[in-house]
Amino acid sequence: MWEDSGVTTTVENTFSEPRPSALLLLGQKRDLESERGVECSGALPSPSDPDLIERAKKARASLGDRAFILGHHYQRDEVIDFADVTGDSFKLAREAAARPEAEYIIFCGVHFMAESADILTSDAQKVILPDLAAGCSMADMAAIAQVEDSWDDIVDAGIADKTIPVTYMNSTAAIKAFTGRHGGTVCTSSNAEVALRWAFDQVGGVDGDGKILFLPDQHLGRNTDVEKLGLSLDDCVVYDPRKENGGLTQEEFDNARMILWRGHCSVHGRFSVKNVEDIRAKVPGVNVIAHPECKNEVIAASDYVGSTEYIIKTLEAAEPGSAWAIGTELNLVRRLARQHPDKNVHFLDDTVCFCSTMNRIDLPHLVWAMESLVEGREINQIIVDKDDAHWARVALDQMLALPGL
Repeated sequence: MWEDSGVTTTVENTFSEPRPSALLLLGQKRDLESERGVECSGALPSPSDPDLIERAKKARASLGDRAFILGHHYQRDEVIDFADVTGDSFKLAREAAARPEAEYIIFCGVHFMAESADILTSDAQKVILPDLAAGCSMADMAAIAQVEDSWDDIVDAGIADKTIPVTYMNSTAAIKAFTGRHGGTVCTSSNAEVALRWAFDQVGGVDGDGKILFLPDQHLGRNTDVEKLGLSLDDCVVYDPRKENGGLTQEEFDNARMILWRGHCSVHGRFSVKNVEDIRAKVPGVNVIAHPECKNEVIAASDYVGSTEYIIKTLEAAEPGSAWAIGTELNLVRRLARQHPDKNVHFLDDTVCFCSTMNRIDLPHLVWAMESLVEGREINQIIVDKDDAHWARVALDQMLALPGL
């Protein structure tokens, strides 16, 4: 269930590191599956440089108010230590927009997040991504050409006039622009229910026969559809861009209420029902809390479900001595375990799994970016195409107009 059940229990306070795996020690070496083919144009400091922290402090002090550093919750601690603000992708984009005096926004996150910050900040500000190879596997699962082809299929199926696109914040600026051009909105994991209800209202309501094209994370769309809107799994179909007509028949297009893009988060998609069963057997009375990017069967087996910010707030409010198994990125779970020594915090998976692209932002990259700016070299600036920026802003503004934000 997605609501607070109030269950607490007193157990021993320990945090066990998940098993290391050569396959899953992500962010450490070159990952050909997610590499964008972009290298830093400069010599990075050595991670073992004993003066690295002092160099970071010196560069940060030299930049002063000219720079504002944003750190996503999934970043390494060494990066978070230098962040002016931490948060999820949407919170950080809004924080960037609220700092018009900062000449540089150094975004310690991934590419789509820096794009959103560029869209929401002024032309006078420059958004810097310390490593251009820090992409997002989920966002990269929806290329704009593929999405435009999917809309052609929707038009050919005769359902375009009753279909509204909704894209998750975890998408490229081009996909957000597509959504804006077609009258849709952006959503976050926190407001997906509100956004989907708004979208359905544009085409006859949740109880009508209108449809939503949901991009790019099928699990968030499906979970919100079933757990929040009261629709069924049968109301959902998955559009596979690698197949003709997305692999869907005319009947499936006609009967669907949610046309889900075939995309997922490589971290949250790993969690399984077996993980839930194993942790319940290991820690009796444990509270399982999962991110809504997890598979539907994991959501159904969990006690609490919510965004990154929700997970953080739930742990803050939890009773001392209570036990928690958290289904989200390991850097955040480790940090929560350290911040709440009075609670027994576990990682839901028993194997190490970082976000490989998020982990590309490390202290050497941050130091390199800051020292470059101090020296007058503006590196790795993220600039969104002006037309895409306009229409993406239309979709983002529609989200900002929704209740609850």
